[in-house]
Amino acid sequence: MRRALFAATALLSLATTGHAALAAANTPEAPYVDDRSSADAVVHSLYSAINRHEFARAWGYYGDTKPAKDFDTFVKGYDGTDKVEVKTGPISDEGAAGSIYYNVPVAIQAIDKKGEAKVFAGCYTLRQVNAQIQAPPFQPIFIDKGVLKPSTADFDEALPPSCGDGPPPPKKDTALEQAKKAFLATYGDQCDKDRLANEPEVFSIKYKDRNAQPNDPDKETRLFHFSCSAAAYNESSVYYMTDEVDGVRQLQFAEPETDIRYENNDSDGKLLSVTVIGFRTTGWAVNSDYDQDAHTITTFNKWRGVGDASDAGTYLFRNGDFSLVQYDVDASYDGEENPQTIVDYNTAP
Repeated sequence: MRRALFAATALLSLATTGHAALAAANTPEAPYVDDRSSADAVVHSLYSAINRHEFARAWGYYGDTKPAKDFDTFVKGYDGTDKVEVKTGPISDEGAAGSIYYNVPVAIQAIDKKGEAKVFAGCYTLRQVNAQIQAPPFQPIFIDKGVLKPSTADFDEALPPSCGDGPPPPKKDTALEQAKKAFLATYGDQCDKDRLANEPEVFSIKYKDRNAQPNDPDKETRLFHFSCSAAAYNESSVYYMTDEVDGVRQLQFAEPETDIRYENNDSDGKLLSVTVIGFRTTGWAVNSDYDQDAHTITTFNKWRGVGDASDAGTYLFRNGDFSLVQYDVDASYDGEENPQTIVDYNTAP
């Protein structure tokens, strides 16, 4: 068993000049994760320790059966490794002799100092000894063994579907994954970091288009709502849509351009007029909400915190897309909410 464990560790070794180089000053520090509340959390904690070059902590996630003959050999196994990315899959478990054993599918991508990546995949077995029968010191969930082998698959595809009697993996939502990738690629540097980690809201819109015959099946469009950032009184979001014709695309919102006139050019004074002088589009939706019954996305952009000056749009889903049907502007900073409708396609001419 020790030989197999050492082989799994050695697979991560992308040899260069020595583990002292791992502490290069220009390498961003990886997040500190030390979570033993579940089997997959322990695996992620292991690689957090490895990425931070905290090898004593990494060594400590193993039980009596260690991944190498001694600690120095364990550390040397990561010579030349710059960082390791990890994914875990559906966990199976079984009880035996006062313990629970967990089987965790694992895929990793090890990146060396030259930026070259290698992918490995396999299974980790972790053990939780019944806490009621333990004597001090208490031992939380620990890694019992782990065997990873080189994989020719891309990192995104390398994760084993299951280990042991584990449950089958959930069916992959390709459209959702594409929307996530597009969102992160476009807005990953612009959005609040805590919101980037959140799952989007997902809606299914079934409809018949204008040319549908009575017996034609419904079409489906899916809507993905990503929250991006929150300021003092406005929250910005981005929406993606997907259908069988156009695939995944970002939703754009039409907005009127306006010419706003105040008495004496003083915005705190009397509002004289609001005139539509054109239209533009934006990918941002401020303080937005999707109404599943009305099939509308509404936006409400406060110009200041009290909300007495603002603009608001209503976008109706029809024939496979969202169209602007109403736009209201409250341009008077008078302490009251008194918007005027400047675009109205709800009312017949």
